[in-house]
Amino acid sequence: MALAGSTCLVTGAGGFLGQRIICQLLEEQEGLAEIRALDKAFSSSALQNFQQLKTKTLLTILEGDIRDTAFLQSAVLGVSFVIHSASIIDTLGCIDRQTLWDINVRGTQLLLETCLHNDVQYFIYTSSIEVTGPNSKGDPIYKGDEDTKYQITKGMPYAETKREAEKIVLESDGLPLKNGHRFVTCSLRPTYIFGEESSFFLHHLDDSIQNKNVFLRISRKEALVNPVYVGNAAWAHIQAAKAMKDPEKVKSIRGKFYFISDDTPHLSYADFNYELTKEMGFGVEAKPQMPLTVLYYYALFLEIVSFLLKPFVRYVPTINRHLVILLNTPFTLSYRKAQRDFGYFPHYTWEEAKQRTCQWVAKIAPQRAEYLKNKSV
Repeated sequence: MALAGSTCLVTGAGGFLGQRIICQLLEEQEGLAEIRALDKAFSSSALQNFQQLKTKTLLTILEGDIRDTAFLQSAVLGVSFVIHSASIIDTLGCIDRQTLWDINVRGTQLLLETCLHNDVQYFIYTSSIEVTGPNSKGDPIYKGDEDTKYQITKGMPYAETKREAEKIVLESDGLPLKNGHRFVTCSLRPTYIFGEESSFFLHHLDDSIQNKNVFLRISRKEALVNPVYVGNAAWAHIQAAKAMKDPEKVKSIRGKFYFISDDTPHLSYADFNYELTKEMGFGVEAKPQMPLTVLYYYALFLEIVSFLLKPFVRYVPTINRHLVILLNTPFTLSYRKAQRDFGYFPHYTWEEAKQRTCQWVAKIAPQRAEYLKNKSV
């Protein structure tokens, strides 16, 4: 009954993962008193998803900017715990560094300060696998865990902001609250998240439709990764929240980060896209369009062009060296520690996750094909 009667604030609640966290909290049999869903804006489909769930728990929609101190003050008032999933994800460099920093780092810092000021005791941060790597040398990890030694190098601005935000969150653990309690924090690092409504998958799906229903070979077959289903990533947050309120489990979880994965098969990104669509007649290229080394230096050339054009026009290449390494480095991580410390286990099997995702793809693929056809006219 750890969450019964609690009031929870979820930031980024209108996003891919945030929506799923809200839905699972609403489905909790223990029954929270109130769930506050915070985001800059909510789509009509997100609100519809929330409304379809019949529950006695009060759901409050809060639209505002995480950089707004007054807004945060009212959002956290009376809250028991916070799940902070809000951030800007940018693997291409489309967003300027200052905006990334202001939202991902400064926004997190403001939220932490507001929680401390208002005696909010529990704080869960949604981090990213990119905080770990791959590094600039493309060093692989096979079935790694939180104790795996790995040389972290400076990455894209997105990864740097997530790393700094996580550092601030974990360093805040144990700070005194005005009511005499101590602040409790932890951070979850999900692997690549897949599932219904994934914007990253939609991008790859669009490319494949324009390539006669054949996915581009964006990664080597040997570059194995282990994606996590969105429902399982959301479930990990709820399990962590319950553990934080357990007098024994909180001793293990506080101030630590955890990798979150599930039992999804280890495949390359390109082969994983194919796995989700092969029953619908999609294919995948047998080999990359150019050798990996050539692709790396081609990406470097585009970065140089982008830099030279900067004084005149903003040009963001569709590929960069970071992305080449990210997509072509074996990087698999275990959820053993999360299972041991706070009882996380995948809520959905791989078969269930695949079925749910494939049903969504089967519905959306014809719509995307029609959209792209009309767009090209």
